[in-house]
Amino acid sequence: MREQPWPEGRAPPGFPLRDEHKVRQFIERHPLRSLAILVAVAVLLWLILAPWPAGLVAAFGRKKIFLNALFNGITLGGLYFLVASGFTLIFGLMRNVNLAHGSLYLLGGYVGYEITEWTGSWMFSFVVAFAAVAIVGIILQVTIFRWMEGQDLRQTLVTIGISIVMADVMLWIWGGDFYQILPPDWLVGAVETPLISTISRRTGEPIYLKYPMVRLVIFAAAVVIGVVMWWLLNRTRIGMTIRAGVDDRDMLAASGIRIQLVFVAVFAFGAGLAGLAGVVGGTFQSLAPGEDIRFLLASLVVVIVGGMGSITGAALGALLIGLAEQFGSVYMPTYAVVGTFLIMVAVLAFRPQGLLGRK
Repeated sequence: MREQPWPEGRAPPGFPLRDEHKVRQFIERHPLRSLAILVAVAVLLWLILAPWPAGLVAAFGRKKIFLNALFNGITLGGLYFLVASGFTLIFGLMRNVNLAHGSLYLLGGYVGYEITEWTGSWMFSFVVAFAAVAIVGIILQVTIFRWMEGQDLRQTLVTIGISIVMADVMLWIWGGDFYQILPPDWLVGAVETPLISTISRRTGEPIYLKYPMVRLVIFAAAVVIGVVMWWLLNRTRIGMTIRAGVDDRDMLAASGIRIQLVFVAVFAFGAGLAGLAGVVGGTFQSLAPGEDIRFLLASLVVVIVGGMGSITGAALGALLIGLAEQFGSVYMPTYAVVGTFLIMVAVLAFRPQGLLGRK
């Protein structure tokens, strides 16, 4: 019997569409919206690449301020993605409501700080923070989430209690001071980008934007991690096993795969990513009590905007939220926080499953 051919951009019943097919479907179904997005992208590229006329400078300030806000938003989005990608694995794929995820982020940052101070190795701190927080994630999954599968309310209440306890323990150990993780010497300083920030009035020559090297390197690492995660989940047997375990764990267990071991590994990896993000956050921001709540809320917003269980959606959501925060703090400082929640409300109103989430 011949296989039924399926039209390109569609999937057989029971099989979710891949992210690239979702984008293609969106373009086919909403040509006007796609055109508007294309025009917006073209305008943004002009604002980034072209010298600004005097009228634009008078309205929005110097181009350098705009470019700094843009780069800060993109790199902050990279940090939000690292935190939210672990959260979307645990919450979006496995349906485990882990509201202690922000505490895992802060714990990873503190561990990274101690390792950097002790060994002087910034790179080694990532390894130790990832491993330490992954072990905490294994303990949480084995002792709590395994026995509360499908009980969302109990998971929520228990993990809120865990986050409060962890916050108090971290406050007891590290106090209420601010901590900064120092990057290595080769990442200190700014690098000249090919983007023109202004034109010299004296010589008429272009002046190029300089931006901190450490932020660019960390963002590039976040992109690499995101691409690897997308490939693992969508193009490998491991990813197929994880998604199959979420959709029908009984059938997968009947095929001989130890589904609980798979879930422990996924939970550990998602928690480890939060710990790794803590080192990143401590490097170009700071570590202090309260950061756990901030990044938990950011992760929730990113997952809601991007779509549960979608790595591409988490990247898109993190980028939008990071840009909204930075541009809001520069051009609308009084209402900077409102912008992120307006994005979330708009997405929930018109696409409740998220920008790249499946129905």
